[in-house]
Amino acid sequence: MGQVTIISGVERRRYWSDEQKRALVMAVSQPGANVAEIAREADLRPGQIYRWRRQMFGDAQGFAAVAVQPDPAPPAGPAVVVELGNIMVRIAADTPPDLAAAVLRSLRR
Repeated sequence: MGQVTIISGVERRRYWSDEQKRALVMAVSQPGANVAEIAREADLRPGQIYRWRRQMFGDAQGFAAVAVQPDPAPPAGPAVVVELGNIMVRIAADTPPDLAAAVLRSLRR
């Protein structure tokens, strides 16, 4: 004879909106964020947040949230200023060449 299990009550499966998923993924991207703690507060497993992040951003290595803000007072001294459309980058004269090259390469994308 076989065994039958009957589950009654509220279904445990939850559905998350895209906004809720995005908010949780961005929360774990903040400096000092603890993925396990954020997942526990949302009543889900950390792996689910990682899965959502992969779905949103692919398997990009080194994913990080970036906030770009204008510099209130540009540093004084010699510098190279590069303008591309509405983007302006000021590279100080004492910037290492490898860093300056990486910044300029990132503008091409």
